[in-house]
Amino acid sequence: MILGIESSCDESALALYSPSEGILGEWIHSQITQHSEYGGVVPDIAVSEHLNNFIPLLSLAKEKHQLDSIVSKIAVTCGPGLVGCLGIGMSVAKSLGLLWDVPVVGVNHLRGHAFSPFLPLGLSGEGTLAPYLPHLGLLVSGGNTILFILNENKEISIIAKTVDDAVGEALDKGAKLLGIPYPGGAELERQARGGNIKAYDFPRAFSSKNEMKFSFSGLKTSLLYTLKKMTESEVHERYSDLAASYQTAAIMQLVRKVGHALECGNFRSIGLSGGVANNQVLRDEMNKMAKKNDTELLCAAPQHTGDNAGMICFAANVDSTNTWPNQNQELSFNSALMLDEFPCSL
Repeated sequence: MILGIESSCDESALALYSPSEGILGEWIHSQITQHSEYGGVVPDIAVSEHLNNFIPLLSLAKEKHQLDSIVSKIAVTCGPGLVGCLGIGMSVAKSLGLLWDVPVVGVNHLRGHAFSPFLPLGLSGEGTLAPYLPHLGLLVSGGNTILFILNENKEISIIAKTVDDAVGEALDKGAKLLGIPYPGGAELERQARGGNIKAYDFPRAFSSKNEMKFSFSGLKTSLLYTLKKMTESEVHERYSDLAASYQTAAIMQLVRKVGHALECGNFRSIGLSGGVANNQVLRDEMNKMAKKNDTELLCAAPQHTGDNAGMICFAANVDSTNTWPNQNQELSFNSALMLDEFPCSL
């Protein structure tokens, strides 16, 4: 069995995964309450919360399972993420690996998200992904907006990414402009229900098929200037229309690029992952796109769209490479190596 550890940002998470039975348990502590008053994640607070919560989470896991006798491998997020937060998770993983005498493997956080749509299928080994490859994946979160291809060899090629803000950040910032506290994306979706999606013509960047990239900074600016021209009572009266039009502009930019990619290749499946994948409007539009192209849509389960250890276990089980293309300073550890070989300076 594999014990997964995730600490890339503001979630302390553990998961126990069996290749034959799937996820046997998940334990997570969210820090949203601690960070909400600051309007975003504060790294020092995040590190402190990880320090305070991993031992209690391990205690909860050990109440259900005899971890030291059943765990044969530990998989831990090794990047990208906040360095201090990653360091806590990796330290926990290495300590347990020494204590239990089991190998510790680093998993790229983004690759974990990329594989998360396959998790609900109950696949148990590396070869079981074959019927779904090549795969077109859309990873959308507060920090990432990436459209990629996962080929038959499980190599990832990025074909489009944001040139500025991630879509999750844009939805949260738009919500903030409308007076919704952080994190506001989910509440923005609720406020948009019943609103007129065509009430405001907010921009959708890079409409051409030859421009395979995303941009959301102009969308935020457009909402800001629109609100400045309105009185407080006008904003109140048109609140749902503003939320619906803004959300739709962000989501349809994503869906349009997925459509452009589908026109240029033959894919056996489409994947949707990351925190924004919980948005029901996005799921519905992606489902329409998949049916139009006679392709199966695979969505990460709601509990595996945010930062979680379940996807880290699963990625470690079905994929032995765990690398992400175009490695840069953001990913400071070689995730294909055992952690004893990492050049860690934490």
